[in-house]
Amino acid sequence: MKDDSRSSVRWRLRSLPAFAKWVFLAEAEEKMSIRTVLLAATLILSAALPHKALAQWSFDAEFGLAFQNYNEVRIPNEGGTLFDFNKDFDLEGPVLPFRIRVGYSLNEKNHFFALYAPLTVRYSGAAPRDIQFEDLLFAEGSDIDGLYRFNSYRLTYRRDLLITDHWVLGLGFTAKIRDARVQLESQGVIDRSDDFGFVPLLHLYAAYRSGPWQVYFEGDGLAGGPGRAFDLFGGALYQIDDHIQAKAGYRLLEGGANVSQVYNFTLVQFAIVGLFITI
Repeated sequence: MKDDSRSSVRWRLRSLPAFAKWVFLAEAEEKMSIRTVLLAATLILSAALPHKALAQWSFDAEFGLAFQNYNEVRIPNEGGTLFDFNKDFDLEGPVLPFRIRVGYSLNEKNHFFALYAPLTVRYSGAAPRDIQFEDLLFAEGSDIDGLYRFNSYRLTYRRDLLITDHWVLGLGFTAKIRDARVQLESQGVIDRSDDFGFVPLLHLYAAYRSGPWQVYFEGDGLAGGPGRAFDLFGGALYQIDDHIQAKAGYRLLEGGANVSQVYNFTLVQFAIVGLFITI
């Protein structure tokens, strides 16, 4: 029985690549310690990823207070009633959005970002007139709870075209997935319109550095055809230590679409604070 077991082990070893043989033998002979496993994993990752001097991870978290200027809705576009959430209804509480972005910079010029930016705004009030929305008619004076959701998921690539002691100018593109919903509810009766789709955007970045301060502009945007989309930020970073920067500024989110099924354009402004961390 022992001979059969050893033959089986030898056969499995011959069928494995060199690195796997080493792991197999180490486990069989000395029950490799957790420290050794971690060391092996570190060596493999160090060989697979670019050198620290050439690559860097970043985490950008921001929080703010939103102010909506308009949110015009007509659904369906033909036969629906045009109303403005911002003018015709009352905002329910302050809107405190957040967004998180993970970045990876390679060779100082190439930057890759993944962004999660949710936004939900709720309204309430009496209908100022009869509102035809989707398949329902909400009568004038009826109490209405409204919801506007616009969650954004984006992947961005940017290449810095100009880098000096003070200036950085970059250009890129963004692949955006929008997850939007407009909803009206009255006395337990609900109707909604959902929109989930892909939007290609141009990306622009410009920054000026001086000492611990950096003033910069960054934005995604594109206009044409039946719609447009803009997400623009202007603000400043202050270097707290080698890895952490404090962030403050102003963000503008504007856009919408005018198509057969939906008419919706909105403008939201944000006062922003946050942290930018590099590792």
